[in-house]
Amino acid sequence: MEKHLGLQNLLVLAFILLSVSFSEQLQSSQVETLLRIQNLLNYPPALSSWNNDTHFCKTEPSSTVTVICYEESITQLHIIGVKGASAFPKYFSIDSFVTTLVKLPSLKVLRLVSLGLWGPLPSKLSRLSLLEILDLSSNYFQGDILREISSLTSLQTLVLDGNKFTGKLPNGIGSLMVLAVLSVKNNSLDGHLPDTLQDLHNLRLLALSRNNFTGDVPDLSSLENLQVLDLADNSFGPKFPRVSSKIQSIVLRNNKFTAGIPEKVQSYNHLEHMDISLNRFMGPFPPSLLSLPSITYLDVAGNKFTGMVFEDNQCNAGLDFVDLSTNLLSGRLPSCLVTGSKHRIVHFSNNCLATGDSSQHPFSFCRNEALAVGILPHHHKQKPSSKVVLALIICGSITGVVLVCATILIVRNFLAKEAARKTPTRLIVENASSAYTLKLFTDARYVTQAMKLGSLSLPSYRTFSLEELKVATNNFDAATFIGNNSDGQTYRGQLKDGSHIAIRRLKMKQGNSSQNVMHHIELMSKLRHHLVSTLGHCFECYLDDSSVSRIFLVFEYVPNGNLRSWISDRHAKRRLTWTQRIATAIGVARGIQFLHTRIVPGIFSNNLKITDIVLDQNLVAKTCSYNLPILSENVKENFQNLSSGSKELKSVRANYEDKSDVFDFGVILLEIISGRQINTKNEARFIQNQLQESIMANEVERKNVVDPAIRNYCLDESLKTMIEICSRCLLQDAEDRPSVEDAIWNLQFAAQVQDALKRDSSSSDASPISPLQPSNQLIMQEQKLANLV
Repeated sequence: MEKHLGLQNLLVLAFILLSVSFSEQLQSSQVETLLRIQNLLNYPPALSSWNNDTHFCKTEPSSTVTVICYEESITQLHIIGVKGASAFPKYFSIDSFVTTLVKLPSLKVLRLVSLGLWGPLPSKLSRLSLLEILDLSSNYFQGDILREISSLTSLQTLVLDGNKFTGKLPNGIGSLMVLAVLSVKNNSLDGHLPDTLQDLHNLRLLALSRNNFTGDVPDLSSLENLQVLDLADNSFGPKFPRVSSKIQSIVLRNNKFTAGIPEKVQSYNHLEHMDISLNRFMGPFPPSLLSLPSITYLDVAGNKFTGMVFEDNQCNAGLDFVDLSTNLLSGRLPSCLVTGSKHRIVHFSNNCLATGDSSQHPFSFCRNEALAVGILPHHHKQKPSSKVVLALIICGSITGVVLVCATILIVRNFLAKEAARKTPTRLIVENASSAYTLKLFTDARYVTQAMKLGSLSLPSYRTFSLEELKVATNNFDAATFIGNNSDGQTYRGQLKDGSHIAIRRLKMKQGNSSQNVMHHIELMSKLRHHLVSTLGHCFECYLDDSSVSRIFLVFEYVPNGNLRSWISDRHAKRRLTWTQRIATAIGVARGIQFLHTRIVPGIFSNNLKITDIVLDQNLVAKTCSYNLPILSENVKENFQNLSSGSKELKSVRANYEDKSDVFDFGVILLEIISGRQINTKNEARFIQNQLQESIMANEVERKNVVDPAIRNYCLDESLKTMIEICSRCLLQDAEDRPSVEDAIWNLQFAAQVQDALKRDSSSSDASPISPLQPSNQLIMQEQKLANLV
């Protein structure tokens, strides 16, 4: 028996020694690879500290060199040289360099910027199959962009700016289904863009400026996530690019666009930056561009825009830069551009505006120029004979009499309809409101006990008149504008009783009757649990069929700003403590839980962001943006398809639809813990990796990834619990993510641990609940509430 145990111990020891030996060999091969890279780069100053004794996985990141490891494998390599670095000598071999580089097969992030690398990009680079971020900007690479890049299916960011690439953008680029950033600025690429760009549904930024591209841009309107489009300094044209209405920045400067601006552009409510200067755009200039809800920068200089602008044209209050110069505009400069913000920059020279200074042409100049480029119709016709003239006079007289009579009848009918529209329509809405309120408020199938309790501190839900809302917002003045999203615009207002409100204006498709919409309106009126509450509504209807055209939803106004302003805003005067952050996270999670389980049908896929979470006067977290059922394209069908709560929730959870909100909640937790703003998936992934690595580290290293403002005040067990549940929420496989209830239990554990260890735990009667498992009391509470649905 003793011999057997001794042999077993020897085998275990041998296995450990082999494992250590293998680990050392693995580490040794990576060290050798990095030192070989140092040699091939001719020992740049940034890598001067590298040697055989360097522990690369523990080196401090810097602005020039960063090496990040995960489980003894190098996953990130950043080497940033000096801006404007000269190309390496002729003996440099890019093939040898990439051959060495691919010996780091676990690389997910590779940034080699301003190093003087040159030559055609070798196809063997595609062996780095795990790459998510590739940045080779500001080098001297030449030739075609390699076609094999399409095999890097995990690639999320591709930056090749400032090189000497030629040829066309490869068709295979469309197979990079998770690509979010594509930037190839300042190269010598040419030809038409591939239609496969339409397949990049995750694309957020497309930057192709300073190349030689030609032709029309493919239809990008299906790319709902595209926010930035930069096509400056090419030869694109003649048609204005088609993009989604969610676009935030369009730069088309110095191309060959000649058509007019499509009408759809006037509804780009997210558009902040628009530069279409130095083209040959023609047709009337739409003054509504000046008043787009989000516009801050507008440059249309150097085109052939015609038409008149007027003093009373409106401007967005946030508009900082406007350039209308060198067009064919007439009329008077809008007063909002003259008397607006003192920081606003406005250029308008070389038009035909009545400004009284020498910077403008006479009106005849703009008229003649417009005729010369064919903007206005100009047909030469032969003088008709006297008989033809006489016949035209007689026919014209008869037609005139008929038109006068028809006009009288049309005006009478219009006035009658207008009178009918102004009174009975609102009565119908108000009556429907009271009827459905009574039905839904007492029907446990639609309203749970929590919804019936509501909020004692808020006024009862009611119907508002449009006149009342106009008075509250000074006729929806730009100064009262708060923000907008894909659903509509939001304004701040003040009622006659002095209370402050937020008004969300939504446009509906024709055909939705007030009765159908009321089903959802009444349901929303009870959403008051960790959510910004709805106080009332107002309908605006179409004239022809009295269906609802616009809805104004009135919400409580929460004045303390969003959660980000209390966590990661550089200008924050006060930051939340660790205890307050945990409480806030619990509040957010309970809001999500309410949307999922306390409403029939549940509201899922809410696309939550930290800026959607606001804090009230008691620093209680409330969610102000969620996937309202009223925004469904077919409200009636949506209501008729309601089923019992338990069946609907089981179906949703079977398809993991509720886990998208769990992922978004995980991103919010990342920012709460780290104190760093997260605006992209890449930023989230980077911080997530840091947090995951800290779980296995010691307490000191773990606190290094925490917001410095609170790292000395959070207890390690509480912090570790928060990091663990955050990491689980961000798992790529939705099935592996925790439920909202699971997240709440863990957050409560983190809060209790923090509180219990700060006090004398021995004097406390209540012991903290264990993580990952609910307490019996919580289970009973959840079951009790679930039975009410």
